Amino acid sequence: MLRLERRLIGAGEAQLYVREWLPDNSEPSTSAEEHERAKLKSVVCLLHGMGEHGERFSHVAESLTSNGHAVIAIDQFGHGYSSGKRGHMLSIGATISNAALMIDDASTRHPGLPLFLYGHSKGGNIALNCALRLHPKLSGVILSSPWLRLAFQPTEAKLWLARRLASILPALQQSTGLKAEDLYRSGNPRAATIENDRLYHNKITLRTFLEIQRAGEWAIEHADEIDVPILLFHGTADKVTSYDTSKELAERLGERCTWYSVEGGYHELHNDVDGERTIGQMMDWIEYRCQNR
Repeated sequence: MLRLERRLIGAGEAQLYVREWLPDNSEPSTSAEEHERAKLKSVVCLLHGMGEHGERFSHVAESLTSNGHAVIAIDQFGHGYSSGKRGHMLSIGATISNAALMIDDASTRHPGLPLFLYGHSKGGNIALNCALRLHPKLSGVILSSPWLRLAFQPTEAKLWLARRLASILPALQQSTGLKAEDLYRSGNPRAATIENDRLYHNKITLRTFLEIQRAGEWAIEHADEIDVPILLFHGTADKVTSYDTSKELAERLGERCTWYSVEGGYHELHNDVDGERTIGQMMDWIEYRCQNR
């Protein structure tokens, strides 16, 4: 697997770190003929979750590239190697425009290939909002345990206090309180753990929390407007984001959505004990969409 890296200038002049994984002996192409020779089938644009970074998906990229797919992962603002206060968000508009920037970059580097937008947790919220609001040219959207609502909603009193504080101190950091045992079960030898990961953090600002919460509700209300196929995964034992909300979304979308309810699955399904199965199901769906464009 070949790994490249670069930076993009995002909303608010943010410095956004981008990594790209390609199959061995491959490189960005400029024509359909070169793609055919390189055997590239698609490009998967990846949005990570809260507190993490794109490198935690390198094992997912390894599976995809070994089957002929390129993967591009951006470190979102306030995460990984990108600029910004840890866990902060300028606005939902800025965040989804950065996602669209990644898609445009992928399209420029790999013209003519099917593009897929893959978002996990917070990244799933951003991916769905990007597809709904900006309508980039995509062959499909993959949502993994999307943060549309939390598994346990804060009380109205706490939300009221957060809104009041955010109007004064929008960049005030708090701890997400997430621990490894909340994210995945042990037993997957390829899992990207958070222990000793110097880029992983547990920070979130008031603005980020409120922006994601509002964007999740907006996406649920406007879900019927989606115009691309959706692949949706969620574990029934997710302690972080709401399984019931994902199930509701899948039911509303009907045939436009391929729904995988993972019995007993935790939040990071790709790192959970059945992670290889989840990655394989995702790859099968991508292959099917590539063959049926």
